[in-house]
Amino acid sequence: MEVLYARCAALDVHKKTIVACARCADGREVHRHVRTFGTTTKGLLELCAWLEQHGCTHVGMEATGVYWKPVWHVLEGHFELVLGNAAHLKNVPGRKTDKNDAMWLADLMACGLIKASFVPPTPIQQLRDLTRTRKQLVRESTQHVQRIQKVLEDANIKLDNVISDVMGLSGRAILRAMIGGESDPQKLAELGHAQLKCSREELAEALHGKVTDHHRFLLKLHLETYEQLHRSIDELEGHIERHVGPFLEDVELLKTIPGVSDVTAYVLMAEVGLDMSRFPTDANLRSWAGLCPGNDESAGKRKSTRIRHGAPWLKETLVQAAWAASRKRNTFFNARYYRVRARRGHKKAVVAVAAAMLTAAYHVLRTRTPYRELGPKHYERRDVAKTTTHLLRRLHDLGVEVQIVATSAP
Repeated sequence: MEVLYARCAALDVHKKTIVACARCADGREVHRHVRTFGTTTKGLLELCAWLEQHGCTHVGMEATGVYWKPVWHVLEGHFELVLGNAAHLKNVPGRKTDKNDAMWLADLMACGLIKASFVPPTPIQQLRDLTRTRKQLVRESTQHVQRIQKVLEDANIKLDNVISDVMGLSGRAILRAMIGGESDPQKLAELGHAQLKCSREELAEALHGKVTDHHRFLLKLHLETYEQLHRSIDELEGHIERHVGPFLEDVELLKTIPGVSDVTAYVLMAEVGLDMSRFPTDANLRSWAGLCPGNDESAGKRKSTRIRHGAPWLKETLVQAAWAASRKRNTFFNARYYRVRARRGHKKAVVAVAAAMLTAAYHVLRTRTPYRELGPKHYERRDVAKTTTHLLRRLHDLGVEVQIVATSAP
């Protein structure tokens, strides 16, 4: 196999140690030098000096948790770095040691067989940390809402049966009064906002239960934690807005896409980056994100089209945005949703809209132009003959015979 890099190295990264293999080819002779380094800053600087001493130009490593990040930061700028997906790198069976791992990675690196993962520049990496932390805090706050509902059910308080948002203005006022010792259902019901859909009698009936001191303690604990989490989320969102200051133009461009809010735009920038030249086509981006059908075929039989895991942080946000975009009438995304849902069902239709939104974001960032709405009749204009045949078949199934008369295009 052709050797692309005569002097390269590979790193088997662990929490406390790094096993490095420098592969140096002089003509037909190949020399492999293996050495173990610590993961402290001193050890990483020694690793950098050792690699430079052997004249390495390219360095490859596996993406092992977060342990690769400090190694990347120290070596960046000194060598051409390649971060490989651990799921794509298989060691030789039956020879599993750290030394063999490093030597095998070095051979793959020399032949250019390590598929590089996408590593965005530092500002985008920092934005990614912020958006992912926000998502985690939102998940935790949702879990505490569920715990509050569980405590209320244990006390036979059916508040979520009559109020859609237990943590809304009325819900929290009732919870605080309940924590303070109020147990009269009528007095608790009076704390409900006038715009609640339920009547005061229905609210009072739902609040008739048996709340003990044990329930009050748990409610107080979960409510305080929920409010603290939301204060942290507000602080984090303010920091994100300041961090994306240099990229406000890109945010505004992304927000021209239906269903894309500020948060969705931030996640798109954090997970995909702003340099679309990394992805040759929009199909490459959809494949990287795991928003395209899987490809599993053997002996002429298609086994599965299930989508890959891809980029889970991006995929989850896009699916949420796609559900909002698909409900906006007289848009291409709305037509896309109903077109796919008729054949494949709701879930696949939402994923299809998410893929279309990612495609739109790719072209918006690549061309630096706002989103151009294709309209709800895009598919009809694109393939008139196919649409005509489909409609004629439907009419025939209904027992209606029609005569086709050509007219001018709409």
